[in-house]
Amino acid sequence: MLANIIYFTVFIILAFVLSIAVKAITRGVEAKQIIKDEKNFKFNKENEIQNLEVVTQLRELKELRDQGIINDDEFKKAKDKILK
Repeated sequence: MLANIIYFTVFIILAFVLSIAVKAITRGVEAKQIIKDEKNFKFNKENEIQNLEVVTQLRELKELRDQGIINDDEFKKAKDKILK
């Protein structure tokens, strides 16, 4: 009878420790995913900013060409330089 009580108590303690371990592992996995998502968001945001800068530069070049300040060859060279 005493042995059964001890076994039951040990089982309850083991179940409690396992539940704590599972919670810890789950939190770690979620935290890792959050960090990964934040890095991807930051990377995408930086790429978006760079793309906007390129678009702005190309529009400015087009305006210069449309105004006759630069010719088509100069426009093409500058455009190729921006896109590289």
